[in-house]
Amino acid sequence: MVRVLLMIAVIVSCHAADWPQWRGPQRNGHSPETGLLQSWPRTGPPRVFKAQGAGEGYSSMAVSRGKLITQGQRRDSEFVVAFDSQTGRKLWETPNGKAFRERRGHGPRGTPTIDGDRVFALSADGNLLCLDLQTGKPSWNVNIVQKYGGSIPTWGISESPLVDGDRLIVMPGGRGSAVIALDKRNGNLVWKSQSDSVGYSSAIAVDSPDGRLIIAFTGDGVLGLLASNGELLWRYDKVSNSTANIATPIHSNGYVFVSSDYGAGCALLRLLPGRKMQEVYFSRDMKNHYSSSVLVGSHLYGFNSNILTALEFATGKVAWRDRSVGKGSLIYGDGHLVVLGENGLLALVEANPAAYREKSRFDIQRGDWPAWSPPVIADGKLYLRDQDSIYCWDVKAK
Repeated sequence: MVRVLLMIAVIVSCHAADWPQWRGPQRNGHSPETGLLQSWPRTGPPRVFKAQGAGEGYSSMAVSRGKLITQGQRRDSEFVVAFDSQTGRKLWETPNGKAFRERRGHGPRGTPTIDGDRVFALSADGNLLCLDLQTGKPSWNVNIVQKYGGSIPTWGISESPLVDGDRLIVMPGGRGSAVIALDKRNGNLVWKSQSDSVGYSSAIAVDSPDGRLIIAFTGDGVLGLLASNGELLWRYDKVSNSTANIATPIHSNGYVFVSSDYGAGCALLRLLPGRKMQEVYFSRDMKNHYSSSVLVGSHLYGFNSNILTALEFATGKVAWRDRSVGKGSLIYGDGHLVVLGENGLLALVEANPAAYREKSRFDIQRGDWPAWSPPVIADGKLYLRDQDSIYCWDVKAK
């Protein structure tokens, strides 16, 4: 019995170090790991590998069970690709949809989701593919734009599929199908809801006084839907803009934070019993553009357009602002923010509401396109995707 319990503890510990989906294990931009480096050498942490073959695209990475999964594009097609997360060796590559081209950068945008032995990946033209994690062999696929009457937005479909129990949540947009739930085992429709236009955000699942909810930021606003059947409980459109709603909502203790740029702003919403929602505040002090904020303790850290900002979650009061590494994205791990500037600068910054305190920075010397794929922390390593290149650094303290 003791041996079995030890084996279970080891398995849980290994999986706890994974980053299996967009924005990490809890979809909040947090790594649960501790014992990470508290500062970096001037040239960066020790590099484990630099791999090639990810192709064109802005897809970030999912890391689980020794595999790193991302999406790319080469010539006339997109693909899902797996690398060994320890060595960078390419393991398999599976086609997924036609090539997507756009003047701000080509290829897929969404990050794959790893769920046990399955991988779910959504291409820029709406092809949703379920693959075997070990082999890359497809088990089912459906083009959600074609089947559910959605549309491909200007910069391509960019969401990352959400697994909630046996349901797979995606947002094709369109009449009656703004948000849909599919059976993750076969791709069959479970429910569909609302007629909002398609956006660029990814949904989250939360527990509320009324049960399990799907919080979805569509092209028109924020929806609170019952996870069981897609029934609309409430909607909030004030934070929406007419160009691109991108950031992922953030949930904490019955409150939901939502934000967008293009002159819109941010809002904190309180989930109330009786299928109700209440606006706590609306502010223009945190306008997330293409990246999402992270909540650490009592404060949010994120980019108000191009200025890194610390904002008190409960009140919306600004704690500090700093130009940092320029406009970019960020994640959190072991007391620090890992901040990536779209210019290729990586910085380690204290998650401290008292002041901006940068510990380290280095330059990855990116290619021709902006560094828009957020970094990932998994198993003591920091990963970064820059188009065709995958970087891996050892950030575990010795």
